[in-house]
Amino acid sequence: MGAFSIWQWIIVLVIVLLLFGRGKIPELMGDVAKGIRNFRKGMKDEIAEDEETPEEPARTVEHRPEESVKDVKDAVNKG
Repeated sequence: MGAFSIWQWIIVLVIVLLLFGRGKIPELMGDVAKGIRNFRKGMKDEIAEDEETPEEPARTVEHRPEESVKDVKDAVNKG
């Protein structure tokens, strides 16, 4: 019940070849490689876009000492 023997591996290989065919396996692996390559390219593009766009400085609200909170609320409610 431990590891597979060589005969079990050969049987699995024969079944895989019957299911996919000899030409299909390299084509399938090529598609996997293209997918990985496109994923890496997309990640690099995303990182480059993040580095190129400068972050906007944080906006703050100016405090006017002569205004109270009540005055501001009244002005917002009227307008």
